[in-house]
Amino acid sequence: MLKGGCFCGHVRYEAHGEPFHPTVCHCADCRRIVGAPMVAWFSVARGDYRLISGEPARFASSPGVERSFCPRCGTSLTYCAENYPGEIDIALATLDDPEALPPADNTQTGGRLSWAFEIHTLPYRATQPG
Repeated sequence: MLKGGCFCGHVRYEAHGEPFHPTVCHCADCRRIVGAPMVAWFSVARGDYRLISGEPARFASSPGVERSFCPRCGTSLTYCAENYPGEIDIALATLDDPEALPPADNTQTGGRLSWAFEIHTLPYRATQPG
């Protein structure tokens, strides 16, 4: 079982069953909603996702797509699409242990930022400079 939640702890969830399709999405919608150059997701069967505490806010980000986020801190939590009625995608970084489920691929790469795959060539710093 995987456990996770939002930044402030208001929304907590459990994901039972076998997770599948851990991926990094590069689409413009995911980038803008999360405010990051890419977003890592994983999927579980909808019946295997259970809220433990809190109630996320939900909105239709595009036709046939519903996303959820914490109404207190704004953490993006889930993505549900009518095209895939039996599954729910969960923001991988919201897991208590995001190292437990590394992404297996990149998706929607046609929308990636031109510099997204060059990040690994930038200098690494343990803390912010200054």
